[in-house]
Order: sequence, then C-alpha cells, then structure tokens
Amino acid sequence: MASIAFIGLGVMGRAIARHLLRAGHDVTVYNRTASKAEAWVEAHGGRTAPTAAAAAEGADAVFTCVGADPDLEAVTLRADGCFRTMKPGAVFVDHTTASARIARQLAVEGKDRGLLVVDAPVSGGQAGAEEGRLSIMCGGSAKAVAAATPLMQAYSARIVHVGGAGAGQQTKMVNQICIAGTMQAIAEGLRFAQAAELDLEKVFEAVSAGAASSWYFVNRWKSMAAEEFDEGFAVDWMRKDLGLALEEARANGATLPSAALIDQFYAEVQAMGGGRQDLSALVRRIRR
Repeated sequence: MASIAFIGLGVMGRAIARHLLRAGHDVTVYNRTASKAEAWVEAHGGRTAPTAAAAAEGADAVFTCVGADPDLEAVTLRADGCFRTMKPGAVFVDHTTASARIARQLAVEGKDRGLLVVDAPVSGGQAGAEEGRLSIMCGGSAKAVAAATPLMQAYSARIVHVGGAGAGQQTKMVNQICIAGTMQAIAEGLRFAQAAELDLEKVFEAVSAGAASSWYFVNRWKSMAAEEFDEGFAVDWMRKDLGLALEEARANGATLPSAALIDQFYAEVQAMGGGRQDLSALVRRIRR
C-alpha cells in the first residue's frame, strides 16, 4: 500500500482517485473547490487536505489531474504547491493534458528535488476512467515510469512509455489531432447521408464493419444523428488541446493544416453556444 496524494477531482480525476483507493492505497485528496473534495471523501473514504502542499506532505506518490498549464503550475510550483513538500524519491504523475513545455519544466524542477516525474496524459474519456480502462502515454525517465506503473495499473488498460520528459504530452497531441480529423469526417459523412436520404441505421450497419469505422463512428454516429451532444468530452476542452498541438507545431516545424482548420470550426460551435457540448457537436456547423 502506498501513501498517495491526489490533486484535482474533475470528471477524470475523481474516478482515477477512486480506483487508487479501491486498490488499497491510502489516498488524501485536494481540490480547489473544497466541497468537491469533501463530497468525494464522504462517498468513497480517504481524507482531504486544505492545500496541495499539505496533501503531498509525506506521500509516496502525488497525482495531478487539473485543467491547464496555469492550474498545474499553481498546484506544483507555487507557495502552496506539492513540490514544496514532496519527499525525495517520491513519484509525481501528471494526468493533465498540458503543454510539453510545462512537462519539461516540472521534470527539471522535480529532478532538482529528487523526485521521479512522469507526464502521463490519458485517453479513453470519462467512460474509460470510470471503468479503469484508460490508455496512458508516459514521458519521463525509465526509472520514473517504472515506479509509477504499478500505481497506474489500477485504472489503465494500456501504459506506454513513449520517451523523455514532454513526450507523453506530445503523444496526447497526436491523439487529439487524429480525433479532430476523424470527427470532422464523420460529421461530413453524416450530413451527406442525410442529404442523400439514406437509412442512417443501415449506413451505420454497413460502415461500422468496414475500414472507415472508428471508436467515434461507433459511439457517436447515432447521437450525432439525433442532435444529442451531451456524451462526454467538451468542445471547450478540445479547443484547448488543439491549441496546445498548434503551439507545439510552431515550435517543432510540423504542419497541421487540417487541425488548424478544424480548430476554427470548433470556434464556430463555441460561438453557437456549444462550448460545453460533446466534441461531436462539430456537426452543428454543417447545414442539413
């Protein structure tokens, strides 16, 4: 059993923390909105802490799953951040989808403090987190990933060490670039099928068994056709993630014409009031 601090109890974080607790670990949680941490403890057990630093004090491992770079910096490097109190040799695992830049910064800061730092964004969405079947893409040293892996196995279907510090975040960018292109193609395919007055159930039956199928086709075709967009990952978050990918591309020289275009399509969905809708709401901007 490990002593674990978990920081950030959003949709993904609260499920991951629950799996760690059920695996027999001693879990202390911190959330910026204290009532969410208190509700989590009431529902599952463990204990709360008033700050990220207090949660991390004496812990064998600290996990973070927050919104974006500024949130991550706040709970790690600032006055009440966990890096101030983590003991040498402790493991730090970040599940935030953040920039490769801050991942590298945390790796450097952590090394100076004797910490084992892993940037470990996830894929699989809310359902994957709830079911404990996330795919985790890890950046960091072999020693750090090896130390984190037994803990991450409590809620993952696959853990891949893809490279050094920041490589996990860069791999998540690849993931989001591919999702954006796939979702745009599904949106166009759906509107084409509707314009052709095809039987959408029959189209689904035919296409879902062939080479054009994908997780998003199988899981979003019918809800998109019904104009239901409350399934999961929000448009606002997808825009954040595509922004990270486009920023990284400017630094490494990659060309992302489709991702840049689809990012603007998502901006149109936001302007239509769809920022909190599932990313499949991309279809809204294509007229029937």
